Amino acid sequence: MKRVVIAVLLVLSMSVPALAKTEITLPTTFTQDDFKGLSRDLGLAISYVPLATAEPLGGVLPHVDAGVEITGVQIDNNASYWKKIEAVPGNDSIPSTLPFPKFHIQVGLPVIPIDLGYVYASVPGTDIKYMGAEIKWAILSGSAVTPAIAIRGAYTKLSGVTDLDISTKSADLSISKGFAMFTPYAGYGMVWIESKEKSNDPLVNLQDVSLTEGKGFIGCKITFFPLMNLVVEADFAKVNSYSARLNIHF
Repeated sequence: MKRVVIAVLLVLSMSVPALAKTEITLPTTFTQDDFKGLSRDLGLAISYVPLATAEPLGGVLPHVDAGVEITGVQIDNNASYWKKIEAVPGNDSIPSTLPFPKFHIQVGLPVIPIDLGYVYASVPGTDIKYMGAEIKWAILSGSAVTPAIAIRGAYTKLSGVTDLDISTKSADLSISKGFAMFTPYAGYGMVWIESKEKSNDPLVNLQDVSLTEGKGFIGCKITFFPLMNLVVEADFAKVNSYSARLNIHF
């Protein structure tokens, strides 16, 4: 069974199409409003996606969910800032859905209801990458009749883009309740985006951007076997995203 799960994870991780020639180079025609819109889209795109229920992973012993996931981020590729990036020589058109394949691991600490998480994403065909980390505290662990409630803090940072330096901080409150093999969950939180322009072109001179955005999410964890589960999630903000994650649990 472990070999089957590992094979499925590898297939999922390699099934994402590449974005040939897609780069994020800031053109000299970029305005401050363009930079703000781009920073909002990319900040929400890389913001932390929980893909986890509110209940803690750990118990008397630590437990781990480790797997691969894919997030499709829906953007308005007709927005002026994306069109200006497309117009840079050598760039292809920007797709309306940006795929982010990721490796994601969460560790539930023993005894105390705290989970730690780490995620790494790399977009095929580009140098675009980002990493993130989280800490989640289940203030109510839940039971057979009561839901679990958790608060989470997370951080992500973009890399591989010469012209941009973007990072996010987020906090959310979530609730979940298991029913047989299904554990639906939902939550709402805030995302704080910090974006800086780093272009080497002296004609590109943009001020730093700080944004605060709200984001809601719903999802469901489906446990197939004691050592395997699938999590799906939809995140709703000014930029929506849809994610799926296949885990090995041990």
